[in-house]
Amino acid sequence: MKAKPGRPAVLMDVAVLAGVSTMTVSRVLNSPDLVRAETRARVLAAVRELDYRPNQAARQLVTGRSGVLGVVSIDTTLYGPASTLYCIEQAARHAGYNVSIASLSSLNRRSMEEGVQRLRTQAVDGVIIVAPHESAADGLRHLPPEMPVVAVDAGDDIPVPVAKVDQAAGAARVTRHLLSLGHRSVWHVAGPADWLDANGRIEGWRGVLEAAGRPVPDVLRGDWSARSGYQLGRRLAEDSDVSAVFVANDQMALGVLRALREAGRRVPEDVSVAGFDDIPESAYFWPPLTTVRQDFGAVGRHAFHMLLDRMAGAEPEARRLIEPELVVRESTGAVPA
Repeated sequence: MKAKPGRPAVLMDVAVLAGVSTMTVSRVLNSPDLVRAETRARVLAAVRELDYRPNQAARQLVTGRSGVLGVVSIDTTLYGPASTLYCIEQAARHAGYNVSIASLSSLNRRSMEEGVQRLRTQAVDGVIIVAPHESAADGLRHLPPEMPVVAVDAGDDIPVPVAKVDQAAGAARVTRHLLSLGHRSVWHVAGPADWLDANGRIEGWRGVLEAAGRPVPDVLRGDWSARSGYQLGRRLAEDSDVSAVFVANDQMALGVLRALREAGRRVPEDVSVAGFDDIPESAYFWPPLTTVRQDFGAVGRHAFHMLLDRMAGAEPEARRLIEPELVVRESTGAVPA
């Protein structure tokens, strides 16, 4: 059954097309976790086919909720935070929620409080905070207690539930991969010191080297850009002992690859290079880049469902770690003979 031409679809249209009651449609849109997955999928398919738009004013009167979730994030075009934000928004919208985003230039206590307050004036039902900076911890400890909040990519010492990729596990996997190829040690080009992801990757890299009894080179700090990777890559190219480099993101790895090439160091014949993130372009670098893939979709879904639990008065798990995947390509190889 289609809605009549010239009028928007209503709740009854969705119910008839999905073969369920209007109450079931309402539950799918307002409390999706209370509905079986098969039924939920059928209702959401009908919503999409009919282009049904819930009447938010009526929804708020019935449920006491606005149907709007807030997301606080840093204003950045970096692949990781941008992908996380996109996946959170997609998970919410697929469940019938609208999303209001407060983009901040920094994530300190003052800016975070201002961002949350801005969202509260829009009557959001709950807030997800993307908090990859060390400086975000203080702000997360001083949020309004009545506001349901979940954090993404935050530290472990905060009083709200957190969903994030296990950065240390990803770094450990790629470091073990490089050692398994016969390299005596692995050099590391890290991200900025105030980024939790960067420090988690250092932890995983260093832990594997120490456990294997291998030398631990000094950390080289970049700023996530290809330019900083290039500058640090020129320093690495001058050291004949360097045979394997783990770079904390793919953009910096691109700069390292160019620096090594300009210095006449072949990849992977002379130096193996691995990155982190698996950006869409990494398979098309030359050579194609070995890297660590993060499941941002899983992060977004888990953060959204953890927030639903908090909004319902339940207590979700305190931490949800999503395992990353090692993607091996042609930029890593056996140690030079």
